[in-house]
Amino acid sequence: MATPATKTQVISLYRQFLRSGSKFGAYNFRDYAIRRARDGFRSNMKEADPEKISAFIKKAEQDLKVVQRQSAISSMFNSGEKLIIEDQRIVRTAGDN
Repeated sequence: MATPATKTQVISLYRQFLRSGSKFGAYNFRDYAIRRARDGFRSNMKEADPEKISAFIKKAEQDLKVVQRQSAISSMFNSGEKLIIEDQRIVRTAGDN
């Protein structure tokens, strides 16, 4: 089992991933970054080996730097236009055609 300090570190890292991923200007990149972070952390949630956990943390920290860098670049070139799928006011039901 991971130590409390490691758990805190992993949770902090996970939150940083979600925050950084949500800063992408483009919907597809934003959605992919958030989905990839969730999937990556969930797939390693049950890991108990301290060496593997520290390797996962180190890899996640490197990946976080990439996401932060790319989201910063993305925000520089954001056109401000949103896709229809991003418009929260439009809610479709199964009966709509």
